[in-house]
This record gives sequence, C-alpha cells and structure tokens, in this order.
Amino acid sequence: MLSKKQAAIAAIEEKQGLVTDTADRIWEFAELSLMEKRSAQFYCELLEKEGFLVERGICGIETAFSASFGSGRPVIGLLAEYDALSGLSQKAGSLVREELIAGGTGHGCGHNLLGAGALAAALGVKAYLETAGCPGTVVLYGCPGEEGGAAKAFMARDGVWKGLDAALTWHPEDVNEVRTGSSNSCIQVQYKFTGVASHAAGAPERGRSALDAVELMNIGVQFLREHMSDKARIHYAITDGGGCSPNVVQPRASVLYMVRSNHVAEAVELQERVDRIAQGAALMTDTTFERRFIDGLADTVSNHVLEQALFDNYQELGVPKYTSEEHAFADALAATYPGSDNVPGIAARYEDSAREQVERLRAEGGHAMNDFLAPLYKGEAFHPGSTDVGDVSWLAPTAQIHVAAWPNGCPGHSWQNVSCDRTKIGHKAALHAGKVLAATAIDLLSDPQLLAAATEEFKKRTAGGYVCPIPKDAVPVVPD
Repeated sequence: MLSKKQAAIAAIEEKQGLVTDTADRIWEFAELSLMEKRSAQFYCELLEKEGFLVERGICGIETAFSASFGSGRPVIGLLAEYDALSGLSQKAGSLVREELIAGGTGHGCGHNLLGAGALAAALGVKAYLETAGCPGTVVLYGCPGEEGGAAKAFMARDGVWKGLDAALTWHPEDVNEVRTGSSNSCIQVQYKFTGVASHAAGAPERGRSALDAVELMNIGVQFLREHMSDKARIHYAITDGGGCSPNVVQPRASVLYMVRSNHVAEAVELQERVDRIAQGAALMTDTTFERRFIDGLADTVSNHVLEQALFDNYQELGVPKYTSEEHAFADALAATYPGSDNVPGIAARYEDSAREQVERLRAEGGHAMNDFLAPLYKGEAFHPGSTDVGDVSWLAPTAQIHVAAWPNGCPGHSWQNVSCDRTKIGHKAALHAGKVLAATAIDLLSDPQLLAAATEEFKKRTAGGYVCPIPKDAVPVVPD
C-alpha cells in the first residue's frame, strides 16, 4: 500500500531537519492566541520558499493563513496550530520545573509540534502530486487561537471549509491512536457591567453597584442549571470585581461566561438564556452592561470512514521508536506527576477488551512512552472538552490522530509537556504524524471510492445542518 506513497515519505524524511527546526522555532516564540505574529510569518515565508501559494490574514485574522499546492479536486485540507499558553515557560529537556522566562509562556499543549507535523504532511503530499501528475490540491491552513479565539470557527462562518473534500489533523498526546467521537461545543461571552460610584456608608442611595449586578447574574445562572440539559455545562469567572475598597459602591465589574453543550444548536439556545439573565441583573440593579462576544465553537462530527483510513496507514507505518536515553528521560519525567499508570486511549475507555489489550501492551513495553498503536474504537465516544476542529467537521469530512509526544498520563497544559516538546521525543511525534496524515491524504486523492464513502457518511451525520456559534459581526478577540 505504501509503494505509491514512497515519494511523500521520502520527502518528509529528507525535510526532517526543516520540520524539527520549525517545531523548535515555534516553541521559542511561544506566542499566545491571536498574537502569533512571528509564528505565522515564519510559516508563511517557509511555505513560499517551498513552492506553496500563500495567502496571509485570511478571514480578517492577522495570524491566519492558507498555503496551497496543486490544482483541481480533490482538495485536502491540513490543519496547523501554533498558539501557546500563559504561565508555562519551561526549559526544554528538564526534569524539574524551571522557568525559561519568569512568568512567561510555553507550549503546554504541544502546538509547536502540531503545526510542524501538519507542515510535514503538506510537504509529503506536495511531493506526491509532483510525481503522480494527477489532479488534486493540498492546502495547509494556519489556524491561530485554538486556546482562546477559535479561529477555525470564524473561518467556518466565512465558508472556508466548504471548499474542502476532506480535512485531516493531529494532536500530540500520550498515546498513538486515531481519535473518534464528539466533543462539547462552547461559547464564551464577557459581560461588563457599569454602575455609579458612591460612598457606601455616606450616600449608598446614590450608588448603583455593578458588582451587585454580576452577583445577581451569577445567582440567576445557578437557578438556570436545574432547567438545562444534564449534558450542558456553564462555567464563569469574575474578571473584574470593581476594586478592593469595600466602602465604595463598585461602579464597574465584569464576568466571563463559558456555555457548553454536546450539541452546538443547544449551546446557542442556552447562551441566549444566559444573555437574558444578564439583562435581568442589570434591570434589578439599575446598571447597564456591554455584552462582548469572545469566541464559540461547535461539537465534533466523527467520520469512521476517514478514521479507518488513518488507522490502516498508522498500522502500516508503525509508531515512533525510542532510544534507551529517551526511554530513561520519559520514565524520569513520568515520576514527576501522578497518574502515570493510567490506561490510555479512547478504545480502552469504552471497551473492556481494548483496555485489557492496552494494559498488556504497556506492560510489554515496560516504559512510560507508549510505543504501540492503540486499538481503533468504532463506537460513538464523547469527549467533554472542546476544540474548534468541530466547526471544520460540520462543513467537510474530518478526522484526526494522536501521536505519543509525552509520557503516559502526562497532564494536559503542563510544564512537563513543554519540557518534552523540544526533545527528540517531540520531534519524532511531529514527523510521524506528518507521514500518517500524508499517506491518508494520498489515499483520498487517488481513491474516489474512499472519498465518496467518507462524503456519504459526512452527509448523513450533518443532515441537521450546521449552526454556527459565531455572530455575523463578531471578530476574534481575547478576554480583558
């Protein structure tokens, strides 16, 4: 099966230095959501040098881009991310918490590897198109703000994903597997209340408390919880309490809300109810408020046809292999956090037989790095977290894989992840992800029946239609 893909695999191996250097440069930049100016510029300049047609600032998002090669259909999209997280600066390859920059940022979710792996896949597919002489287009999309900004959802609102025949992506994890299952949709809105300041003892009647409005809004939402789906979630954080003086009627206060549901249409409806509670709180306190939409994203639509294709290529290509030094580092890193004995993977979570198989494979490996491919789960799994890949999956057949880049059970958004992201272990994950994605993209480019089957499943699963959580006039922002 891999014979027709040898040009792609060889291109990725030939360009491995370019790929790993990219991962390391993005790790150094460690830019927060929607602020990834150096990262986006680095990718765009590199891709232009590699012969891709690059469009910067797509959908009005400064740090978003597309890079295409080829012509005609099918059009296969590859999704890259490159935003970091606050407070996670960490020295690479360290087994202890060591900030590189005090209070700085770091790639605690491995997006430096994610983007580099997608780049590797794009380079591989380009090599295939050059040698095969067949119609088809590969597009690498630079998708900023996954950690807060949901650029893919804004791009969905603007119709970007409708032009794709399929989309593929990956994410660093502690296990090698094909991801499946739905996820939570999520909408974030900030409510900034304005009142009237006054002396709380001398003239309380003249004051109008914005903080009271926030508190009453929170109470209203508490009562709403009884009357919403048991699969929905509402979270909040008071982002401005109005100051630290209790003898002042607080003239300003703000609260950030996050509304989740496993169906985006329900999340949109629930968000409207939260908006009305904010209106009620303002009326009760004689204050005003500004509603500031932050971001929104949809639940994920599975595609078992694409997932099987990814799994088949994963099986044939195998998984990353590690040296004794890399095993020793991973084992020592795993000793720094609880949960390193967890049984990983989606299939193990839902099937007893898969759990037993994974436990056996872990025991046979004998190390913290999971150097096996976890079983493919073919049921309907659910992940309580949220990702803007969901919005892509509502508009084009979409699937993704996980590649082990961290030791088993490594906590998400942790300094351990950042430490591992700029090591040979992380590099191997990015390169291997690129090979699996490229091989599957080539299947979709060369096998009309496979693409037709994926499209048919997509149409059935999305028959109810996509409800976009992004208002028409919204622009990507980050909370104050």
